[in-house]
Amino acid sequence: MISAVTLLFTMVGLGVPAAVFFIPWTVLTGNADALYKVSQWITRTALRMARVRVEVSGIERVPANTACIFLANHVSNLDPPALIPRIPGRTSAFLKRSLMKIPILGYGFKLGDFVPVDRDGSVESAKAGVEAARRVLEKGIHITTFVEGTRSPDGRMLPFKKGPFYLAMEAGAPCVPVSIHGTESMMKKGSMRVHPGMAHIIFHPPLYPRDFATREELMASVRASIASGLPEWMRA
Repeated sequence: MISAVTLLFTMVGLGVPAAVFFIPWTVLTGNADALYKVSQWITRTALRMARVRVEVSGIERVPANTACIFLANHVSNLDPPALIPRIPGRTSAFLKRSLMKIPILGYGFKLGDFVPVDRDGSVESAKAGVEAARRVLEKGIHITTFVEGTRSPDGRMLPFKKGPFYLAMEAGAPCVPVSIHGTESMMKKGSMRVHPGMAHIIFHPPLYPRDFATREELMASVRASIASGLPEWMRA
């Protein structure tokens, strides 16, 4: 529990004064780069203070100066803070719409071009999310998505959602599969307790939608890439 409290207090203690300065600065300048960089520094600092270490491999495989779609498995609430600060450049992400309503934090997400999504399963909501994400990619900003749509309860891979692959085929952006493991035992689904340990993040070679006849073929290749970087027991 000490690690969880440390993580929370570091995020809040550094995040509030940063928000007081950098949110108005972003509004005045119309540029969210400074807000994004300081928020990622705070996130990395909070993880270190909570004794959550992150080992990254394959970062050299990420295409330079190109807006990409990063597609990762999801096993813990620690996955976003472990992964997003390690992505080169600036990334947006799909977020539950309810998170956009959190005071200050939600406004920061909006300024950072994060994409709110509804989980009502409607075609209209899915199309709106894909269109918003496409506009973000056109700005040169990455999109990061956890393709199972929710955290795995036991670490094993779940079926993938189709939305990110509609986006990939429409936008044509390089798709970078990402494997995450280690966090499943550090912060389990349904628990607020954080255990110190090592999170492992593996960036795989990019896959290009133009090389696939259908989104199902692209989805299968992304799944195989992610699975290749996971322990055998997680490859459901």
